[in-house]
Amino acid sequence: MRAEAGAQPDAARTLRRASLVSLGVLTGVNLLNYLDRYLVSALLPALKRAPMRLDNLQLGTLMSGFLIVYLLAAPIFGRLGDRGSRTRPIAVGVFLWSLATGLSGLARNYLQLLGARAAVGVGEAAYGTIAPALLADYFMPRTRGRAFAVFNMAIPVGAALGYIVGGIILVHYGWRAAFYVAGIPGALLAVWIWRLPDPPRGSADTDEISLAGGAGAALAVPPGSWAVYPRLLRQRPYLLTVLGYAAYTFALGGLAFWMPTFLEQVRGVPTVQATAGFGAIIIATGFLGTFAGGWLGDWWLKFSRQAYLWMSAWATLLAVPAAYLALASGRPEVFYSALVVAELLLFMSTGPVNTAIVNLVSPAERACAVALSIFVIHALGDVISPSIIGGISDMTSLGVAVMIVPFAVAASGVLWLLAARADARANAAPGTAG
Repeated sequence: MRAEAGAQPDAARTLRRASLVSLGVLTGVNLLNYLDRYLVSALLPALKRAPMRLDNLQLGTLMSGFLIVYLLAAPIFGRLGDRGSRTRPIAVGVFLWSLATGLSGLARNYLQLLGARAAVGVGEAAYGTIAPALLADYFMPRTRGRAFAVFNMAIPVGAALGYIVGGIILVHYGWRAAFYVAGIPGALLAVWIWRLPDPPRGSADTDEISLAGGAGAALAVPPGSWAVYPRLLRQRPYLLTVLGYAAYTFALGGLAFWMPTFLEQVRGVPTVQATAGFGAIIIATGFLGTFAGGWLGDWWLKFSRQAYLWMSAWATLLAVPAAYLALASGRPEVFYSALVVAELLLFMSTGPVNTAIVNLVSPAERACAVALSIFVIHALGDVISPSIIGGISDMTSLGVAVMIVPFAVAASGVLWLLAARADARANAAPGTAG
């Protein structure tokens, strides 16, 4: 009996160590994910001067091509992630996107470069849809928010590194070398991911809180079926959560695209200061806000099953007046301070809302739930917000156009409040469809 008692803590420590290693690997890949996306932005001037002679429209389609493939491939990998092995598709996807990134450096004309960047979307779709579902089974619900916070802290850091690494390599070795350097680490991590443990689905969902939030009913369709997607859209708490996330992504995407230009053209901030200053704000607030949001969400979970949704909703609503002040005030000390507060509060929602999405559904359909979320938040969010703000600015001014951002932030907070209330009602009436 003593031997068995001693073996259990050893097994628990081994499992925890494996979970932390897996979190580190997946976070590293997420960092490379966003480094790769924003690397192209740092290389745009060099690509325009290159012998390919790309114009602005062609440069813009490099991101559009990636996003279109990413959105279309996500539902396919969502099905795969709920039907079989999860580590194998992630590993293959990470290797493919790393290979496509490297091939971008070999491109000799526009179509070759566009094809390589579009292929990156296939690999990132495999990782982006399945990794959160896998991560949910590494951590118990009471620590899941913090795990997702660590995972999502890689977003602002990776985005900033895309500019930094791209700029440094470009200056010393040229734009082609930047793609090679970005592709190599991912290929190495793909081998590591192949060997990560793939725990049984739902193995970490051992408490009442998570089980109540995990759809609360038997699956109506087989895991990995195309029918999962329309069923998810009929689940009210999930649908409201994803729509709120789309409004949130609309706001952040529009702000990230136009804020440096807004600071330069509307507030008269010098170009270098506008870009570097906004980047520094994103890194600091992204790192601190994401971690704080994950920790607070886990703490709130002691008192409410809908803690992650309440956390996301109230933090986002508190960001509305700060976002408005950052865009409306003409005094530097005011708009910079308000911008820091707004970004800090907005990033506090990143970990909790992603945790809420995986908790709202059955463990057997989490990859599909993440895939559908990816499709909706980008299609209704950052794919269209830069263009909408740009179109409004053409008719009025950029100062007027960006004021749509606080309204989108408010919409996301309200939708998350409604999602929390809908989930509370669904769990108060067992057997009732969400």
